[in-house]
Amino acid sequence: MPRPGRYWPDTRHGNSPRPAHWDRRAACTSAPLQIFFPEGDAEAVRSATEEAKAYCRACPVTGRCQIESLKRAEPYGVWGGLDEDERREILRAARARARQGAVDGPAPAAAAA
Repeated sequence: MPRPGRYWPDTRHGNSPRPAHWDRRAACTSAPLQIFFPEGDAEAVRSATEEAKAYCRACPVTGRCQIESLKRAEPYGVWGGLDEDERREILRAARARARQGAVDGPAPAAAAA
């Protein structure tokens, strides 16, 4: 019998399946991709962005989508109900807070009650 290799599946603890990725439950999987990455004149982009955000409002994984898009600094499209300008503003504010914290030092510890 061959000896199990380093990359063989570990069957000592049962064969539990890998959990489904969070994006499998996303509402946008049933939507046309173009609305999440709109192009064209300003009115068409605004309309498609609002339609995409409507999908996001009904989505069970909007929060996770927002977090992932901010981690990756997604430059284009609607992710988690946020368009590119909204994400850019959130990231800019986070960088400003981080710089302010670096200049001011750590926040003072709260007094024990």
